[in-house]
Amino acid sequence: MPLNRNYPSKTSPSLRWGRWLLWSVAFVGAATLSAIAGVTVATIGPLPKSIVRLIPNAELAEKIESKSSQNAWKSLLRYQIERPVNILVMGIDRVLEAEAGSEEAFSGNSDTMLLLRFDPRNNSVRMLSIPRDTQVFIPEIGTTKINDANVQGGAPLAVEVVSETLNDVPIDRYVRVTNDAFRELVDLVGGIEVEVPYAMRYKDETQQLDIDLEAGKQILDGDKAEQFARFRMDEYGDIGRVQRQQVLLKSLRQRLQNPTVLPRLPKAIGIMEQFVDTNLSLEEMLALVGFGLSLEKNDIQMVLLPGRFSETYEFEGISYWILSEEGRDRVAQNYFEQSSDSLTASEPRDWHRIRIAIQNTTDDPEVAQEAATYLRDRDFSNVYISERQSTRKLKKTEIVVQRGNRSAARQLQQLLGFGRIESDSTGDIGSELTLRVGDDWSDRAQLTDDIAPGEN
Repeated sequence: MPLNRNYPSKTSPSLRWGRWLLWSVAFVGAATLSAIAGVTVATIGPLPKSIVRLIPNAELAEKIESKSSQNAWKSLLRYQIERPVNILVMGIDRVLEAEAGSEEAFSGNSDTMLLLRFDPRNNSVRMLSIPRDTQVFIPEIGTTKINDANVQGGAPLAVEVVSETLNDVPIDRYVRVTNDAFRELVDLVGGIEVEVPYAMRYKDETQQLDIDLEAGKQILDGDKAEQFARFRMDEYGDIGRVQRQQVLLKSLRQRLQNPTVLPRLPKAIGIMEQFVDTNLSLEEMLALVGFGLSLEKNDIQMVLLPGRFSETYEFEGISYWILSEEGRDRVAQNYFEQSSDSLTASEPRDWHRIRIAIQNTTDDPEVAQEAATYLRDRDFSNVYISERQSTRKLKKTEIVVQRGNRSAARQLQQLLGFGRIESDSTGDIGSELTLRVGDDWSDRAQLTDDIAPGEN
């Protein structure tokens, strides 16, 4: 399945306008992860007509000059996606000796792998983070890490391996972006605010990156943002990197909502073209970007491919992320509508047995134990206090869906009577749900003490 590159001439006025429009719409108007992903999606071939529909707009020419508001940008988007579309997004390790924009520059390991599902039926985007160390078997290559697929066979092999790993979930399109892209984008928007949980110091020899970050909330430029994303010298290793990448994406989304970013966006044209591998037509790009413009924060769900770290005795000299087949099946079905014979929905699991981690985000040192006791008194047998507490102070309690079990999160929310559900994978690694206890826990304690299990 060869990569089809159909690049228009770089001197073409229509290309220049189209690219400028594309990046501007995505970075200013979208303010969502899906729009960011939409502008970097690469395709194997043209999208079928069943996916994209043209909406005639006779006033398009008059509105080209009107770029001051999000509504004006929306009016330029004449295309819509017609059915759910699955897209594999890959951040590629820097190939130091390769020229920027060359085919060789996209031949490195896939440092980041995200499978996104754009679904117009319920106006949602679902994102699955696939750890780069995930163990897979590739014919003629053998047992290896999933990030090796791009090196061995480019984007087509990476698509094939990811699809097979997730119960043959169909993958419509892919995108490859070199790591330079994110660094350049962060600098372009003037940096992003991030809470660095602890000092990070490490020298990444393979990427010639000297990581040196102090703890605390701060504005990270592109270089430091890359350091934050690539640091892996903690007990979470590659999974910690996945979590930090999600933190960075959220911070970038917030930064892109700032109207002061608008004048800087035309510069993105030349910067990003050399870092993105794509043959996506302007119409196809606009369909995805336009979809992203319609989304709110709650329309975006993120989850980590469930699994565990391999033990030191299992594989000599190498570590893997061993996926959980049960968790994989649940994510494939609930997030990508790909069922498995091994997933027996007719036999529901007792949700009181799910593994719940407690993180204290308040100034009260006793609140985590209070929350754990509260749940144990209500027959939850697999509750523990996380060793890694959140560095953020929260006014409102969060229920983090660590492994894609949103049904259990909603049940816990109903039991508590409060708590905001967060569909991402930034909670405690060993949990299915992470309960980040906020200041509202004490405010609602008297009310929740009166709520028996199953009520409310």
